[in-house]
Amino acid sequence: MTNTKKPGTLNRREMLAIGPLAGLGAFVVPSILRADTGSTGRYVHANNSAYDTLDPHTVGDVARVATRLNFYDGLYRWVDNPPRQIPWLATSHDVSEDRLTWTFHLRDDVMFHDGTPMTANDVVYSVERMLELGLGAGALFLPMIDPGNTVAVDDHTVAFTLKEPSAIFASLVGDIYVVNSALVQENEVDGDWGQAFLIENIAGTGSYTLSRYDPARGFIGERFADHFAGWGDKYFDEIEFRTVLETNTRLQGLMRGDYHGLDGYLAPDQIQRLREADGVTVNEEESMRVFHLAMHNGRAPLNDLNFRLAMVHAFDYDGYINQIMQGTVARNPTIVPGNLWGVPDVPGYTYDLEKAREYLDAYRAEHPGEEIRTLKIGTLAGFSETEQAAALMQNGLAQLGINVEIESSPWPVISTAMQNPETMPDMVPYWKSTYYADPNNWIGELYGSRYAPTRNVSSYHSEYVDERLEQALIETDQAERERLYQEATQRVYEDAAGIWIYNTKWFGPYASSVKNIRFCPVGNGQDMRWAYAE
Repeated sequence: MTNTKKPGTLNRREMLAIGPLAGLGAFVVPSILRADTGSTGRYVHANNSAYDTLDPHTVGDVARVATRLNFYDGLYRWVDNPPRQIPWLATSHDVSEDRLTWTFHLRDDVMFHDGTPMTANDVVYSVERMLELGLGAGALFLPMIDPGNTVAVDDHTVAFTLKEPSAIFASLVGDIYVVNSALVQENEVDGDWGQAFLIENIAGTGSYTLSRYDPARGFIGERFADHFAGWGDKYFDEIEFRTVLETNTRLQGLMRGDYHGLDGYLAPDQIQRLREADGVTVNEEESMRVFHLAMHNGRAPLNDLNFRLAMVHAFDYDGYINQIMQGTVARNPTIVPGNLWGVPDVPGYTYDLEKAREYLDAYRAEHPGEEIRTLKIGTLAGFSETEQAAALMQNGLAQLGINVEIESSPWPVISTAMQNPETMPDMVPYWKSTYYADPNNWIGELYGSRYAPTRNVSSYHSEYVDERLEQALIETDQAERERLYQEATQRVYEDAAGIWIYNTKWFGPYASSVKNIRFCPVGNGQDMRWAYAE
């Protein structure tokens, strides 16, 4: 049979196996179950960051991911480890021959929490809202698709026409969290796209409905019995995610039975303490969470290569990994996780104060008479690893005669500051987590110019790097994409644009009664619809 399809038209007989969505056409979403006798009670999670908003389109960090995963749904969903995508609000998709038009076929049985049926118009509104706000995942879609280029073909079919072919679009559709367009529009104020409303209200289809929200305390969700994916024989009828910033309070609360789960990224001594506690189980999984110090490449003196090379040799990597982290993590010499493709073969910078002094002398020779100002490091309150990394950096720089001030703030505060070059501290130790399993998640977002300043918070710009990152976004040949990412990462490494320390493991502590936590590096085990107690 001759293929007469013209560029830009859809071929619904062919499912293109592109990226992580390959072969999804054969996947069947679980049938709806109505077993209302399987409740195993209430789950309480102690979170180490505040929930200052419930809006799924204005934040995109892991610290507040529980609100997005449990109250909202995307077209596809990341599950398991290694991460893979499964159909969710959409059952399948087609791609045009020119790879510009992506058409998703939606389920016809999805209801919002208020009983309103979800349609393609809600998807269109959600995408337009994300593009207009330009925050959270919206920053990822802005370079890919223009406003007005997402259309409802019919009630259960939505088509996206991209600006250019994209190798990562398939990986990102899970971040299109669909909101109830009628409800949000009813609550818009002065064209704010419902931002004020969605700070403390939910307009989703997710597994749980909101029953209480307090930005100072957290949220409580009740099971949405009519969720389209149904429920297993056992489930939690209620989930609560509390903000508990003090680490010891979280640990003691879990051991006393006040909480049933904590964040899975704890210091080694804390993990050991929980392993020895009665009634606590620590789950271990390999992750793709890179710990690094972001440096402000756009502000003097860090805008000088010699000065940055002094910085990368002033950090005690072995001391941090082997003493502070007690060997529970792996040295990661670049920003791309070592267990992912696209990583260049580089030795990694070492702690070498003599070499640091040589680079510092070279810097001073280029800036005679210039006094090096006090550097500021911003750390994350409640995350002791960031404070320990800052203290170690402070100690190394003190030996070079450089003063450092350390200021700790809650994640929402420092996250906001990082997205503005004027308020971004000189350095911030934090983790780059997995939002989709592609090198662009790390090297692209953190050092590509298209993502500045919302994700590329270090003000790093390189024409050489940008050319390779941009080509990798449209290239379909896997070997060529790997080469492009390796070259880009190699150059960022040579430019000493950051201080890259380790790739970590997830040690998820839970009450021994909690079962079936479905860990995925995308979401860190906080998708609660599969969990239960026994």
